Amino acid sequence: MTRFLSAAVAACLTLTTPALAAPLSFDGSWREQGFLRLTSNDYVQQGGRLQVTSDGTVSLLWKAVPDALRQATQASWSWSVSESVPATDLRRKGGDDRNLAVYFAWTDAATAASANPNRAGRLLRNANTRVLVYVWGDDDRRGTVQQSPYLPGLRTIVLRSAGTGQHSERIDLAADYARAFGGAPQVLVGVGVSADSDDTDTRIRASITAPDLR
Repeated sequence: MTRFLSAAVAACLTLTTPALAAPLSFDGSWREQGFLRLTSNDYVQQGGRLQVTSDGTVSLLWKAVPDALRQATQASWSWSVSESVPATDLRRKGGDDRNLAVYFAWTDAATAASANPNRAGRLLRNANTRVLVYVWGDDDRRGTVQQSPYLPGLRTIVLRSAGTGQHSERIDLAADYARAFGGAPQVLVGVGVSADSDDTDTRIRASITAPDLR
């Protein structure tokens, strides 16, 4: 009986213990999603780090979140910029360049079960999708939440003002989601990284570590 109870307790702990942090390695599985009529960035996936070059270009590198991490509520990464775009107003469509942006996309359970998580464009436009985009750009104070000029379900959160440097970030996704949209996030289906220099026709040289989700 004691042995049986011990096994039962261990099984319950296994079921209820949250997943440990896991990096979304840049292992070649991330896929670039270009934007119509615009030239793509250059991404070099190096496992633990992504090198990004943007020369008057813009695109999004995207990865579907593995099932085991779809309930993640926190994220962390480090990023660096050696060449920067100028500060732009990220609320203004067509003039919103930024060095780096990290996308986190959630949707409802029914959409998560039926949608293709590898098709970023279609998923981001879905009416049931909510997206937080953490950016290194603009000159607003850290933590400012902005309404995207492109999609109603997308909010931008400024982490770093435009400029060069190196920083580490630790993000409470659930708290930021509640602040931006109200309520709790549902199913985390995709993560993206973008650089955007096409409006100012400038150049970005940057890198970011594989985001850890927990």
